[in-house]
Amino acid sequence: MRFTLTVLASLWLISPAWGQYKVVAPDGSITYTDRPPADASAKVTEIGRRAVAPEAAPPVALPADLLQLNARFPVTLFTATECAPCDLGRDLLRQRGVPYIERQIVSNDDVAALERTVGSRTVPSLTVGGQALQGYSQGDWTSYLDAAGYPRESRLPAGWAPPAPTPLVPRRATPVNPQAAAVPPPPLVPAPVQPAAGTDGPSGIRF
Repeated sequence: MRFTLTVLASLWLISPAWGQYKVVAPDGSITYTDRPPADASAKVTEIGRRAVAPEAAPPVALPADLLQLNARFPVTLFTATECAPCDLGRDLLRQRGVPYIERQIVSNDDVAALERTVGSRTVPSLTVGGQALQGYSQGDWTSYLDAAGYPRESRLPAGWAPPAPTPLVPRRATPVNPQAAAVPPPPLVPAPVQPAAGTDGPSGIRF
């Protein structure tokens, strides 16, 4: 039996979306080609097609005023899993249209970093610029966002979404000692939900 191989390597690199065909002629010879043959008597088998990866959609840009505001007074939400007050805080930011990033507390390092950042182990917590707010209070959060200049009604463009939540401290390599890895993180303090207060600007705000 005779095998005839066409020069496919260069064609494959040049045109990655082309299919590959195995062509068995009536005399038993086999040819690999990038296009189906005109000979109807040949047996043709498609053996692969490289799909062209779709281009990732570009991120939706913030309006210029929100972009400048977020650069001056960035908003960071600190959360934990299975935390109902965290859901309330997240909903407030989304309904108001505040661009924010979310940091999750899932390890010993995260708990320690949270305490250094906001002064407690309370979740949820929020930072608006340099101001840290411990626990969820609709009135307090609203007042500080007002004082920073964030609009009360969402002006976010359609399709904008906050970045996916990430741990507060980047994950390190798994410790060699398995007992060290098994030590649970210190307990967090779920903050009680505070009733909505007035919307007057907070006194002594510092950004």
